[in-house]
Amino acid sequence: QVQLVESGGGLVQAGGSLRLSCAASGRTFSSYAMGWFRQAAGKEREFLAVISWSGSSTDYADSVKGRFTISRDNAKNTVYLQMNSLKPEDTAVYYCAAAGRYGLGTSRYDYWGQGTQVTVSS
Repeated sequence: QVQLVESGGGLVQAGGSLRLSCAASGRTFSSYAMGWFRQAAGKEREFLAVISWSGSSTDYADSVKGRFTISRDNAKNTVYLQMNSLKPEDTAVYYCAAAGRYGLGTSRYDYWGQGTQVTVSS
């Protein structure tokens, strides 16, 4: 069992940056691939980024590639999402999730956080 708690969301102007954190409970955090997703109002949940259990592999959605960076610190049971050059269309609730197998689809993920709101003003 893994419990996930996101933090770091807030209001930022377009072009600004935020770093989201996701703290995990449980001693098996390092065995999970971790992903970040977002869901804007009225839209489906969207994959953003994934990182392997070791941190050696990452993948990104085209919409955030080059602007967002996923990383993890297994000693702190925490995964991060550094978001730069934010745009108003990045406004959404952001979720972290844990998966037993590395992948991009939401169905691969077994555990989800409660989400943190990110609002980008123009």
